[in-house]
Amino acid sequence: MQREQIRLTGARETLLITLQAKAAESAMPDSLLRDRFAADALRRIDQGSRHLKVGHDMTIGIALRAYMLDRWTEAFLQRYPEATVVHLGCGLDSRIFRIDPGPGVRWFELDFPDVISLRQQIYPDRADCAMIGCSIVEHGWIAKLPADKPAMIVAEGVLPYLKEHQVAQVLRRITGHFPSGEIAFDAYSSFAIRLLRFNPAIRATGACLHWALDDPAEIERQVPGLMLIEDHSDWDTGQVARMSPPTQVALQLFSAILAPYRMGRLVRYDF
Repeated sequence: MQREQIRLTGARETLLITLQAKAAESAMPDSLLRDRFAADALRRIDQGSRHLKVGHDMTIGIALRAYMLDRWTEAFLQRYPEATVVHLGCGLDSRIFRIDPGPGVRWFELDFPDVISLRQQIYPDRADCAMIGCSIVEHGWIAKLPADKPAMIVAEGVLPYLKEHQVAQVLRRITGHFPSGEIAFDAYSSFAIRLLRFNPAIRATGACLHWALDDPAEIERQVPGLMLIEDHSDWDTGQVARMSPPTQVALQLFSAILAPYRMGRLVRYDF
């Protein structure tokens, strides 16, 4: 098997964190995600990633995040089987293969040009799936997307690396282009952003987290037309039980005492 030689740094390299986590969690006997594509993609990449120390608990958390976003996307496509899906900052995630949407769905993968080039070497072509090599903060990519059907916009592990004004601009661009749809993404509180700067895996990439979301209603004020329909910040007890005892205690502490300083959340908005 030919290995693709790459050199990713900064925010781009964080895609290896999520890929490693999904591959590792999917190899567990009690896997939630069951992503058989992640391990194969990781084997095909020739970039030393041992310095990215993705621990067991982080692995579980990343898999749970992906699983929830998958379920939200599937639910949307059940309601709109001929919708458009836009995967912002797709990296090497195999969401399209995990979900396996029907033939009426138009799917777009968007990321930096070098990431898209790597993705095209790693994954096979798929009908009704187009790749767009572009930064999500640029203006031109939205015009390449058809605006005649409801759209599901998914961003996983992407928006926290942007500045606050950039997040609002991207979301306004989306709501101004599509007739209707949903936007689903993960976000961290200001407290969590400060803590994550000490995360060994993220620090090893040199990437910086900027944008925090303490109140999901703030997005509604910044982006007219968005309406919060789900704010998921509670950990699934079954998945918490898979984590280490210290992490279980910490999560119980945050839930019971430090709720205002909640770490992360998954949010879903309608527009």
